[in-house]
Amino acid sequence: MSAITVTNLGKAYKQYPSRWARLAEWLLPGDKPRHNLHWVLQDINFTVNPGEAVGIVGINGAGKSTLLKMITGTTQPTTGSVQISSRVAALLELGMGFHPDFTGRQNTYMAGQLIGYSVAEIAALMSEIEAFAEIGDYIDQPVRVYSSGMQVRLAFSVATAIRPDVLIVDEALSVGDKYFSQKSFNRIQNFLDQGTTLLFVSHDSTAVKALCDRAILIEKGKATMIADPESVIDRYNGLLLESTNKLAEKQSAEPFLPTTGKDTHSHQASHVDGFREMHAQVDTGEISLVDFVVLDAAGMQVLAVTTGDEISIRYRVRANVNLNELYFGISIRNNLAISIFNTNTYAIKQAPVSMKKGELCQVAFKMRVPIQVGNYGLCMGVASCGLGVGGFERYLLNIVNAEVLEVLGTGELGRFGGIVDLSPSYEFLYE
Repeated sequence: MSAITVTNLGKAYKQYPSRWARLAEWLLPGDKPRHNLHWVLQDINFTVNPGEAVGIVGINGAGKSTLLKMITGTTQPTTGSVQISSRVAALLELGMGFHPDFTGRQNTYMAGQLIGYSVAEIAALMSEIEAFAEIGDYIDQPVRVYSSGMQVRLAFSVATAIRPDVLIVDEALSVGDKYFSQKSFNRIQNFLDQGTTLLFVSHDSTAVKALCDRAILIEKGKATMIADPESVIDRYNGLLLESTNKLAEKQSAEPFLPTTGKDTHSHQASHVDGFREMHAQVDTGEISLVDFVVLDAAGMQVLAVTTGDEISIRYRVRANVNLNELYFGISIRNNLAISIFNTNTYAIKQAPVSMKKGELCQVAFKMRVPIQVGNYGLCMGVASCGLGVGGFERYLLNIVNAEVLEVLGTGELGRFGGIVDLSPSYEFLYE
């Protein structure tokens, strides 16, 4: 018998052309419908076997959270049915319905009873819940003073105080510190080893691959793929590339607009968490950045690539005064602002450039990116009069996070740790 059976599940919301249409339909129920149905999910079918871990992935807006809400009964389906054979513990939204004016301890009792624990069970488990959550004296403070990470700690500790038969998690563990996230994943893994069934929604491809036996891809409200996690994540990464690069095409079609009297490309790199907007660390006013793009090997503008792809980083600058002996550089930084690669035309022994006032110059750096999955800030700079092996007498312009590039996994069997894939060879020698 399956732990979870989802049959022909669908969810639609009524859309009315006006508030008066809604009122008319309400007052005249026998009249013709005055709404259109907007289907968020449709024809979803799958089963989850006892002790199996299944991941659900999809780009934002695909319908993943709505699916979990219907499975747990917090949202009623328009069509289809869900059958669950065992007791469920679910973490669907931050705080699990905690009341902000009650203390963490009081909310623990209320949330525990909603899950199905008795008051006596919660009292017996309280010390363990406190120890796992590690929020200290805040347990007796109102939840309204908690950080989002503290709410996740307490919510997860309550939901998993007793090993559930079925555990459903919707991206809640992405909030908070890495220490508690790892601690939570260890508890989930222990539950899986003991036979707990897991339904897990996450954008973290590594977590899905590590925890899950199968994965389901939700695409535009439909389950388009149910297979092993590796295959589903490959398809998911393809959708991410398609989505982000469509955004890049849209941005490249828009005109570049000047701001505050200086040239700058219209897209500012603020679309990725962990990176501040584009800003100038150095700007003497003598030269301005006009635009900055990343192109793939086919010459198409992109915002995402896969590990090992070839890219071209191109930018244009305009001289505001006559300038001599100019050199141009780029830098790639991770989300900790640590430079993982930088170079400039002086360091690679290119001739300096002179520019007249008002003149435009385009610079292109072509390279491969054999770097770890993640987001990286791309920076540019202009300096003059080279010194030593890579220094300069004067720095004219340095733009941080001119663009943010997302690097996705290749889906190949090979894996590497660290930041850069050094492509090592291996030889076993017998003595």
